[in-house]
Amino acid sequence: MYFQLDEAEIQGTWSHTTMSGIRTTLVTFTKESTITDMTYRNHILFKEPNMSLLIRKLNQRDEGDYHLNLNIEFLNKSGQVFKEERIVRVTVDVPVSTPVLEKSPSYAVVEDKANVTWTCSVEKGTRVVFQWYRDNILVGVNDRYHFSKDKSTLLISPVKKEDKGSYRCVASNPVSQERCRKAEELAVYYGPYNLEVNSDQGLRTGEVFTINPGELVFFYCQADSNPPNSYVWISKRRNTTQVITEGPRLEVLSYRLAQAEEYLCRAFNNVTQKQDETQFTLVVASLGTGKEKHIQDNNSVSPLAVITVCSLFIIGGMLLVFFRKACHPKRVLMRIYKRPISDQERPHLSGHEDATEDFGIYEFVSIPGKMESAQASCRSLSRLESVQDMHTTIYDVIRHVPETPGQNLLK
Repeated sequence: MYFQLDEAEIQGTWSHTTMSGIRTTLVTFTKESTITDMTYRNHILFKEPNMSLLIRKLNQRDEGDYHLNLNIEFLNKSGQVFKEERIVRVTVDVPVSTPVLEKSPSYAVVEDKANVTWTCSVEKGTRVVFQWYRDNILVGVNDRYHFSKDKSTLLISPVKKEDKGSYRCVASNPVSQERCRKAEELAVYYGPYNLEVNSDQGLRTGEVFTINPGELVFFYCQADSNPPNSYVWISKRRNTTQVITEGPRLEVLSYRLAQAEEYLCRAFNNVTQKQDETQFTLVVASLGTGKEKHIQDNNSVSPLAVITVCSLFIIGGMLLVFFRKACHPKRVLMRIYKRPISDQERPHLSGHEDATEDFGIYEFVSIPGKMESAQASCRSLSRLESVQDMHTTIYDVIRHVPETPGQNLLK
């Protein structure tokens, strides 16, 4: 509403009603004057001409409803009076403190048999709301999840396998938000689930395993469970059952099987007292990829061994060729075996033991015009005169006998 102040008389008040219902007049005002309650004089400020109220240093006691009451009398309209009341609600929020998370019971629980209650609380904070997270994912609505009005409490009833994980709570209000310092783990005992039998050997078709004759086969039984399951292997023959072994692995020798046989794996959880079982049929038939192939693989030589052996043969051949060229073993052996035994046994002679009579000068004489050279020798220089018409050349002179046979071989 807009009007000129000189056209009307204005009278109004600002009052405060606390959350408990106590009402106090804070300010009384007219166009000419303002009267403020002494208790709030330093805490509130009235502003003209828009008649607003300022609250300094807002605190929790200032919460409540603030009422503005106006009486306006128009002077030019024969004393017409206009009345109006407006209410403003003020809420003071206190920041939340770090929330504390609690779980009951504190130990691990068994699925389908136990309930878990989570509680999140704060020491300080107003208008606090809570949120819950499991493995950092917001917990949504679920038929087994039950929240209190402000969601400070979460009840899980009954507990399931999928409820396991790390839980955390967050507390917040319009002015602050805090989360618990440490997440809490919920451990759940469950299972067995998804029981199955597998093998790395043979051929599988549905629940039938086919293996080669004479083949050693291993079967493995697995299931999802906490704590781990205990396993029992059972053989079914002619409507009778027999426990073969315990543990997750079964060993079967196919040559002991006279015909197709049925086996059963049973898993049992000692804590949940639950069990599950699965069965399969074992058939012996020639697949061509069983034990025969395994034997061939074991008997075959690795490529590295083949390369090593070939390399040794090549190196040996090269050494043999080098030895033959360098030492001529065949020639040496032939000389040894062709030499008379008497020569081999007698001492070595140089050939100069009786050469004292051979001392002298030896000549090689060539005659011109002849295709072949004629050789003449004499024991003295005096004989050269009878052949003066020949073209002669002295070739060598034997002066002395070699000293010893050993020195001659060394030279």
